[in-house]
Amino acid sequence: MNIGSPVPDFTLHATDGSTVTLSEQRGVPVVLAFFPAAFTGVCETELCTFRDGMAAFNDSGATVYGIAVDSRFALAAFAEKNDINYPLLSDYARTATDAYNIRFSGLAGMDGYDVANRSVFVVDGEGNLAWQWIAESLGDEPPYDEVQAAVAACTSNA
Repeated sequence: MNIGSPVPDFTLHATDGSTVTLSEQRGVPVVLAFFPAAFTGVCETELCTFRDGMAAFNDSGATVYGIAVDSRFALAAFAEKNDINYPLLSDYARTATDAYNIRFSGLAGMDGYDVANRSVFVVDGEGNLAWQWIAESLGDEPPYDEVQAAVAACTSNA
């Protein structure tokens, strides 16, 4: 995807059973934090770091979503264990993962277990890609300060 181009839309299940449609979030910046799997070390660190930085996202009026292929039930348990204070979305059918072209095949050497590669997309209030980062390795963490700067830039450009 190119910066400034429209991002793929999706509808995914939240941990409470409701659905979230990306295109219905227009008007505010949205952070899409795709992660490989709940209850794994780097994923826990990443999502907790976003949790700890929520004040800055809230100040910018941004919405943050964590997205993984785990079931909404597993994501709910993960959110509860880690006090995650933003919605986690289940992409169990891998529709968003594939739309964003970030499928990672064979997590932990398990053939057939395909997950989302760790990646972050910042979507502006018009639904266009403002910033993106895709991990070279599943063990990489995103540049959190760059994510916050991209969100702030969306807000200042609005």
